[in-house]
Amino acid sequence: MAIQIKTDIFDPFQEIQAYQNTKLVDVMTIGASNIFIGTMRDFNEDTAVKSMTLEYYPSMTEKQIEKIILAAQQQWQLIDCLVIHRVGTVLPNEPIVVVTVWSSHRGDAYDANRFIMETLKSKAPFWKKELLDDNQERWVIKNTNGYTSV
Repeated sequence: MAIQIKTDIFDPFQEIQAYQNTKLVDVMTIGASNIFIGTMRDFNEDTAVKSMTLEYYPSMTEKQIEKIILAAQQQWQLIDCLVIHRVGTVLPNEPIVVVTVWSSHRGDAYDANRFIMETLKSKAPFWKKELLDDNQERWVIKNTNGYTSV
């Protein structure tokens, strides 16, 4: 399992490939990989958005993400997981989050990846502030599935 918090733009595919090449141990048993890449949109709630700033508490956020991954590992048979999350200022079309799950079976990979991503969006302590086209700022109040993040 790996959790990475990044302050700079990154290439999701290079990160996943590097992890596979250097960190995955049990590669011969991998039968499925499931990758979710979340990117920033240029709109939210019908309003144009120039950028978003993500804030977090380092040890608290990483511990919560670890708990989420451990919960997934208890429910599904997983070989490994990689979660990368961006913080700082993010521009439209830049990656914000990558969740990659390796398993022997596709069902476990699909289900665990969705669980990790949805739980990450609703439980991990990240705070998001958007810069709108009119240079006004606003905090993002709701996350996926209507969960409140602030």
